[in-house]
Amino acid sequence: MAAKNTSVDGLTKGVEFLFKKNNVEYIPGTGAFSGEHEVKVNRIDGNEQTLRAKNIIVATGSEATPFPGLEIDEKKVVTSTGAIALEEVPKKMVVIGGGIIGLEMVSLFLTRIYKTLCLEVADRAFQGSVWSRLGSDVTVVEFLGQIGGPGMDAEISKLTQRILTKQGMKFKLNTKVLSGDPSGEGVKLEVEAAKGGKKETLDADVVLVAIGRRAYTAGLGLENIGLEVDDKGRLVIDQEYRTKFPHIRVIGDCTFGPMLAHKAEEEGVAAIEFIKKGYGHVNYNAIPSVMYTHPEVAWVGQNEAELKKDGVKYKIGSFPFSANSRAKTNLETEGMVKFLADAETDRILGIHIVGPNAGEMIAEGVLALEYGASSEDVGRTSHAHPTLAEAFKEAAMATYGKAIHY
Repeated sequence: MAAKNTSVDGLTKGVEFLFKKNNVEYIPGTGAFSGEHEVKVNRIDGNEQTLRAKNIIVATGSEATPFPGLEIDEKKVVTSTGAIALEEVPKKMVVIGGGIIGLEMVSLFLTRIYKTLCLEVADRAFQGSVWSRLGSDVTVVEFLGQIGGPGMDAEISKLTQRILTKQGMKFKLNTKVLSGDPSGEGVKLEVEAAKGGKKETLDADVVLVAIGRRAYTAGLGLENIGLEVDDKGRLVIDQEYRTKFPHIRVIGDCTFGPMLAHKAEEEGVAAIEFIKKGYGHVNYNAIPSVMYTHPEVAWVGQNEAELKKDGVKYKIGSFPFSANSRAKTNLETEGMVKFLADAETDRILGIHIVGPNAGEMIAEGVLALEYGASSEDVGRTSHAHPTLAEAFKEAAMATYGKAIHY
């Protein structure tokens, strides 16, 4: 916890430093619209202040979506915020939601414990059974038929599930949570098959609610000026991030699109460019997604299900990390790199990775999609040896021809 707090403190102070460096006035507090050009601020020092501006950008982000009938106390029933503040590893944990956030939080505990054990015993064979060796039990309950959410490629999802199962996680897919009771020492959840069936009760010391996030717009005073929201509470904007008032623009989680920090960052730049120059652009087809589990999962572009739905003919190339020299040396051989390319033009349509360093490696894939590269463009580009990135090159080679080392 001390290390986490130090990191958070350092990062937030770094942002404050950037404010000062770039002459940005920082006013800690909560704000709400009091007029089309006015924001009333309740400062954390107890004072009130009204700001007037020619242009306003709303970037209030998102909050964890609560589970109906199960009150969040961040102790027994937690969100991702409470999960990273738990003082001890619970003996039994149930995660509601097998998407990115839930799996990241559980993997965080597994990885942290695993690294500690590795320092003590220097034995990577402990990885697959760390959780059970500590007497703990983790069950992930997911309504859909796969983990990772609908954006993750189905093949990658299945492989990731096998890897996480080896680490000690249990999965109940196609299962819905009916109710929860935290009145006792622990929490009792009643679940059943998504399509109906026999009910089952799950006991847990801690329940992590990870069913998604929702736009954080409560208290913004939207009703004071008549700003529109959709049925999900997201602020309605046009292609230039403008609300019904052209001078009020919205970016990030509180409006449309994937709830990703780097997507919001690109939108912030584009919104400012629209204000200053009259034009801006974000390529939403080249926004990467990363799941920070162990190993990591990352992807950009389309998956197989999406291509099939669109009737696109495609070809596949893949390469396992078990055949990569750097991965073998590091004893991190689980996972693969997978390319999807147009069957006729060879243009890359999607790249999916599960394995070591996936979150860093996907940047090469984003660049490839941004510039309309073919799999052969990547396959004929030299990659240093020995590196994990060679698996990326080999997967590209397997797409248009044949990999060398597999």
